[in-house]
Amino acid sequence: MKFDAKKVLNELTVWIRDWFEENGRDCNAIVGISGGKDSSVAAALCVRALGVDRVIGVLMPNGEQSDIAMSRLLVEHLGIRHFVVNIHDGYQGLLGEVRRQLGDVSRDTEINLAPRLRMATLYAVAQSNNGRVANTCNLSEDWVGYSTRYGDSAGDFSPLSMLCVREVKALGRELGLPECLVEKVPIDGLCGQTDEEKLGFTYATLDAYIRDGVEPDAATKARIDRLYKLNRFKVRFMDVFPYRPE
Repeated sequence: MKFDAKKVLNELTVWIRDWFEENGRDCNAIVGISGGKDSSVAAALCVRALGVDRVIGVLMPNGEQSDIAMSRLLVEHLGIRHFVVNIHDGYQGLLGEVRRQLGDVSRDTEINLAPRLRMATLYAVAQSNNGRVANTCNLSEDWVGYSTRYGDSAGDFSPLSMLCVREVKALGRELGLPECLVEKVPIDGLCGQTDEEKLGFTYATLDAYIRDGVEPDAATKARIDRLYKLNRFKVRFMDVFPYRPE
C-alpha cells in the first residue's frame, strides 16, 4: 500500500489547525519529548500547524536518562520553548508509599507508574500554560497495547494514532527531522529492553500485517492477534453500563 507522506502531512497540518480552532483557539500544544520518532514527529507537526511560539516541549527524565541528548536535539532543531521536569523524586516517593501499604509490587507496576506520572506532569504544564496535550502514540503500538493506560495513551488530541510506524517515519523524513531521531531504536528506558525485544516481533513485521495483510509465521501471528484482542479496551471509550430509563 503506497503512503503519500506529502499529502498526509498537508492533511494533518490542516486537521491540527482545525482541532485547535474548535477546541482551544490560541492554546498551546504541549508535547512530551522522549527523543523518539513519535514525539519528534508530533512536535514537528504542531510547529508546522500552529507556529513555533505555540508549541511547548516537556522533557521528563526519571533521574538520569542516558539518551536525553536526543530530546534536547529535537527541541533545539525545532526551536521550541521547553521545560525539563525530572519526575524522579515524585516517582520514588509514590512508589515507596505504595510499597509501604502493599508490600511487594509487580514489575509492571514499577514500569507503568512513570508514564502515568509523566502524563500528570504534562497536564500540570498545560494548565499553567494555556495548553492542550498531544497524545503521541501510533497505530502499531496501539494495535498490540504497547502503551500505558492513562499514561502515554492519554491526551487531548492524537495526530498519529491512525498511522503505523513506517508511516510515522515517512512523515518524519518529509518534515526534515534529523535521521537519528526518525530511526532511533524505540526503548522505554525502564525495563532494559527495546520495544521489539519486549514485544517479540519487529514493527516492520507488525506493519506489514496491519497494512498489507502479510501474515508472519504462525506463532508470531498468534501473539499479535492475542495482544490485539487483550488490549482493545485501551483504545475504546471507557465501557459504561448501558442503562436506559423506562
